[in-house]
Amino acid sequence: MHVFPPPWSRKTPRVFLVGQEVRLSQAHILKRGFAIWATFASERNKDLYATALEFRLLRQHGYNISLDVFNEFLDNKGNFHSDLSIDIKGMLSLYEASFYSMEGETILDAAKDFSSKCLKEFVMDKTNVDNEISLLVNHALELPLHWRITRLENHWFINVYERRPNMIPTLLKLAKLDFNMVQAIHQEDLKHASRWWERIGFRERLSFARDRLVENFFWTIGFAHEPQLGYFRRVMTKINALITTIDDVYDVYGTLEELKRFTEVVDRWDINAMDNLPDYMKICFLGLYNTVNEVAFDFLKENERNIIPHFTKGWADLCKSYLVEAKWKYCGYQPSFDEYLENARVSISGSILLVHAYFSLPNSKNKDDMVCLEEYAKIIHSSTIISRLVDDLGTSKREKETGDIPKSIECYMNETGSSEADARKYINSIIFETWKKMNKEASNSSYSNSFIQVAMNFGRMSLCMYQHGDGHTIQDPETMSRIISLLFQPVM
Repeated sequence: MHVFPPPWSRKTPRVFLVGQEVRLSQAHILKRGFAIWATFASERNKDLYATALEFRLLRQHGYNISLDVFNEFLDNKGNFHSDLSIDIKGMLSLYEASFYSMEGETILDAAKDFSSKCLKEFVMDKTNVDNEISLLVNHALELPLHWRITRLENHWFINVYERRPNMIPTLLKLAKLDFNMVQAIHQEDLKHASRWWERIGFRERLSFARDRLVENFFWTIGFAHEPQLGYFRRVMTKINALITTIDDVYDVYGTLEELKRFTEVVDRWDINAMDNLPDYMKICFLGLYNTVNEVAFDFLKENERNIIPHFTKGWADLCKSYLVEAKWKYCGYQPSFDEYLENARVSISGSILLVHAYFSLPNSKNKDDMVCLEEYAKIIHSSTIISRLVDDLGTSKREKETGDIPKSIECYMNETGSSEADARKYINSIIFETWKKMNKEASNSSYSNSFIQVAMNFGRMSLCMYQHGDGHTIQDPETMSRIISLLFQPVM
């Protein structure tokens, strides 16, 4: 844990830039804020910006704030007062708060529609182009804060804050120092993963597969960037790399007969069963087998519980979903939208990733959670649906050109006869509704907050990686710029 000793009295609350504990912690502040929520209701409810900000922050940290706080801003028909549109700062705050909605919360649906309309009209006014508020609004309309990756947002906001005429130099210096210290820790994690990747030999022996170790590590920063979670990132980078390789075994190289045999071997999880596999599959399976068993061994040493059955089920489920898609491809089968999504939410690999994440995070010892994990928790289901649909929106065009199976967009178009634009609109509506479900599941979950955040971050990281196309496979300029800024370029 890195601590910055304060120059002030020991009686003053200390500030920890990087660490797990603070004397006056964020959680304590929020708890006090929630306790006095109603005390100054009359003053707060006159300020849309403050009301929406408090609502967003408290919901973000698990407090189930009532929608009644917005009643002050509604007319007798339940619509937001039209004169609020001139308060752009309030509109932006309301817009960001609306993405914490849950199913059935029509006030927040109305808040999203009203605020986004006002914000779009604001940025279309050319007189606002050079304003900082215009920069913030454009950033929010591109992707709301609730759907963004924290680490990237930190980097972006440091640059924005630096240009403010009233910025505090000491605060800026501390933010940059903190960012660079954490970046150095991430670099050590990447070095560890790189040594493993060289040792496992997939680059040479399975040269047909994508070599995307840095991209796979980038995903793990999106999952959990906190410096104390280095073991988690190292494990998850290995799992990501294995998934990328095995996906290519099924998608671009293996024959259907070979894939059937490989799926059977993974399902049995028995090295004695791999004799009938071709050499490249033996290398692949043994690399998978040894890496996963090592993670299970680490957990057994610390917690005295065997978690291999959780892992083997997840890998078998993943490979079976890959095999289904391979069979569809070989026979030219076009699944219905629902049939596709039922299989594709598994083939996106979120379930196996999050199972490994659960056991790689500190304090994963709740036996009730483990029972639920066996059939995959609702929050895992929602996160994988979001990730699959976001992936399809970003990769559909490229994969259609390469002859891959129809994705959700094509399945919906084939089933309904709709245009691609309408299909994409429908997919985006499902993503938004699924986020509502995940918000609800996160607020009522018995899982640790760290696991809940990783599960939600899987969806967020998918939005990041496929925002400008297939950032995982094609290495588009925007994704490469993000990777370089987070991993290799310190903030100066």
